[in-house]
Amino acid sequence: MAELTRRYIVMQMASEGPFDIGDVDAPFVLKPWKDPAALQALRAYRDYCYAELAQELDQWIRAIASGPQLRGGVGARNEQAVAARQKPMAGAQAKPKAMAQRKTKVQRKTKAKALKHQKKKAKHRS
Repeated sequence: MAELTRRYIVMQMASEGPFDIGDVDAPFVLKPWKDPAALQALRAYRDYCYAELAQELDQWIRAIASGPQLRGGVGARNEQAVAARQKPMAGAQAKPKAMAQRKTKVQRKTKAKALKHQKKKAKHRS
């Protein structure tokens, strides 16, 4: 892979430190083998980068997807969060119905205004 190269040596620190969001040279490390959110981020990055890098990232993504499912601490928490979001909520079915009712109310108001306007026009003509 000519485009996908190692550029940094990343080591785990003895203790956690604050992340400086203003440091323009600070790398942000994702572990797509261990974190489903990181894998999704890698897919999004692939979709927006130049073609040669996208092709190599696609090969890496396929290798991860076909490999063993490993989870780290954050990866396990992210996996649980994704699973919780995918469960249908109790009120989820009520929302589309409410939206449909709201649309019909708006449509009725619009239709009523149009009829009122037509009546005014007809009255002015006579």
